[in-house]
Amino acid sequence: MSNLPLFSFGWFPDFKRNLSELASLVMNEDWNYKLTPSSDYPVLFNYIHHTFSKLEGEGKIEVENDYSIFNTGLVTENQEEVYAYFQSNKNPRTQIKWFFIGWRKASDRDLMKFSKLPGSAHYFQNPAELIYDTRLDLRINVDHIITDNKSRFPATLSAMDNYQLGILLQGTIDDAKRRIKRNYKTAIPQFYKGKLQLLLPLCLMTKAKADLALVVEKENDIYRASTCLTLDMAINNARLIAKPDDEWLRP
Repeated sequence: MSNLPLFSFGWFPDFKRNLSELASLVMNEDWNYKLTPSSDYPVLFNYIHHTFSKLEGEGKIEVENDYSIFNTGLVTENQEEVYAYFQSNKNPRTQIKWFFIGWRKASDRDLMKFSKLPGSAHYFQNPAELIYDTRLDLRINVDHIITDNKSRFPATLSAMDNYQLGILLQGTIDDAKRRIKRNYKTAIPQFYKGKLQLLLPLCLMTKAKADLALVVEKENDIYRASTCLTLDMAINNARLIAKPDDEWLRP
């Protein structure tokens, strides 16, 4: 993990404790996985690392003399923005330039050192990209979804014949499209490898609970779907943009 951009930028003596402090400072949120829970705040770990990488690419790391900050994109219960706060690293045993001091609210006196506070990461140009357009055609590569991702399906389904599973998958996708027509928030945006995509719920076992997330990408006014994600994988990508409103991703 030492090759992660954030760890190359700053030295964190106890990153697990730092994540716990951040989780306590910002608005209450479940930062754990549902399928493979952990005590290490895995969703928050993924969020802060990918957020930093995006900010670094956008040139939004603010430096003032011996101090630096970046906007975590998270806020307190009172909607106050939270920043990661660093000072120059004085430890001669490491080449890492910055040393992590802590998380700071925008009103904190430590941030008065900065003439301006940097903005948050930016993931889309057009807000319409966040909404699934039900008028457009959705083309599904069922064979690819099944053959490349069968291990992600529930055990009872992964043992099925591919043809039968394909029929079930197609019906489940049709149901997801109907659900989106009733509530546009059902399609949840995610950011992955520089692309904005949409996630649709795949309720394969029962309509009351999603088992997987179908990844949908727009190309030339047509939606294309050729892969699916576990819910743990999906929440990692979706949380970069915003806390999902629809509860199928966090059942």
